[in-house]
Amino acid sequence: MKAAMIVAGPQGGRLEIQQIPRPAPGLGQVVVQVMASGLNRGELVRVREARSGAAIQAGIEFAGIVSQVGPGVRNVREGDRVAGHGWGGQAEYVLAEARALMPMPASLSWAEAAAFPNVFITAHDALVTNGEFRAGQSVLVNAATGGIGLAAIQLAAQLGASRVIGSSRSAAKLARLREYGATHLIDASQPDSVQAVMDATDGRGVDVIIDSVGGSVFDAHLKSLAVCGRLVILARMSGVDTAQVDLKHLWLNRLKVIGTTFRTRTEEERLALIEACARDVLPLLGDGRLKQPIDRIFALDDIAQAHAHMASDQHFGKIILAVHDSAMDAGTPTSQQATKEMA
Repeated sequence: MKAAMIVAGPQGGRLEIQQIPRPAPGLGQVVVQVMASGLNRGELVRVREARSGAAIQAGIEFAGIVSQVGPGVRNVREGDRVAGHGWGGQAEYVLAEARALMPMPASLSWAEAAAFPNVFITAHDALVTNGEFRAGQSVLVNAATGGIGLAAIQLAAQLGASRVIGSSRSAAKLARLREYGATHLIDASQPDSVQAVMDATDGRGVDVIIDSVGGSVFDAHLKSLAVCGRLVILARMSGVDTAQVDLKHLWLNRLKVIGTTFRTRTEEERLALIEACARDVLPLLGDGRLKQPIDRIFALDDIAQAHAHMASDQHFGKIILAVHDSAMDAGTPTSQQATKEMA
């Protein structure tokens, strides 16, 4: 079968499309014929940091049709339409734990189904599990125009947030957040973001911040939290890994700073997160209350172009790899169109 592979090198990895054996399911496992796969920023980092070791399959999320079911599997059957979370999804077939699969409504295109798993699982874990969000509280999401940001904005709105504040350095992208549930917008390129948050919350501050930027905004985010507020750190897109902490401010306001990632979780913890997301979020997806905009669809063979498009930071929403021709949506710009615009 065809698969996108990350090949390690002394100066960092590279992507190659290779022919590898089709997997076979073991106990509790399923083989899915992949129609489409979502692209995520962490995959760019994975390629860049691949300096040694054997080649590995690329991709963390996928959508497709169940092709084979292993022993002990009860929740899915051959022919089911599913989306899933697990490494190796940018290939014609992927081996997955049955518990990592979620049924997808027929109303979603393959591209829309592939855009769902990683961002909504991550956003749900950050907002609900780690952020301890409850209806009526306020939420700030930075880097809000990316996949995880848009998912977090929508979840906060659908779960009853009193205020949903979206922050981005792109004014053009920022204006589009209201259709996804943002009640207040902050241009992060402007000075004094703390005052902007206070203005949006009547001087109280926010209860939960979902942060993908990292150290460059750490101090401002602590100052933007309400008493007993929670700062949940998902990523470090700013490239700044350190920050100073005003311990008195942290102490007096009883703040929580929480880091979250899949990298240090056990397999059981990962599967539990997927199941928690499915329980809370799939009903919202099924009745159309959640949507994930598709920025571009690239053919699997054009995966290097897809990575370059994501690295340019010009996208709004998800970048999708069409593994099967049926995933190429005529209503969404294709890889050929994207290539022309990037030239």
